[in-house]
Amino acid sequence: MKKLLLGLLCIGLTSPVLAQIIKTEELSEVVVYATNYKYLNSLASQEPAAIPVQMLERKVAAFNLEDSEYYQDDYDYYQIRFYIPDGKILAAYDKDGKILRTIEKFENVKLPESVSNAILDRFPGWTVSEDVYLVRYHRDKGVTKTYKVTLVNGEKTLKIKLDDKGNFL
Repeated sequence: MKKLLLGLLCIGLTSPVLAQIIKTEELSEVVVYATNYKYLNSLASQEPAAIPVQMLERKVAAFNLEDSEYYQDDYDYYQIRFYIPDGKILAAYDKDGKILRTIEKFENVKLPESVSNAILDRFPGWTVSEDVYLVRYHRDKGVTKTYKVTLVNGEKTLKIKLDDKGNFL
């Protein structure tokens, strides 16, 4: 009885392996390119932005305008808004899907180390209560990144502006 069950088990396991015929097919060539690589490259800095900021910026860069419901051949210019709970981006695309400019605003995101260190050096004893990260990208003019930070020390509040390198404006 053991030999019969063992024999059936061996036949049951080996027969599907022998029954498979592997066909090889040649696939057509696919070209992958990043339309908005200039946008992502200009936003890159030594200190990466907070995770929600990076996520939404990548979503904006990967947005396929021609496959969207907004696309029509008649228009040369499109404005698309992207939202997450931490922030929003208004992006302007040309008819080919390339980003012309963006306006980005994120609230209460993690500050880069250079900005945090600059605040600690200049305002010891103060704590950050709120921050707003603003980014303006223009295809020809480049990118500007600004942090508006509200500091609190007991009853006192102070509002300051810094760039992404920790320089006070």
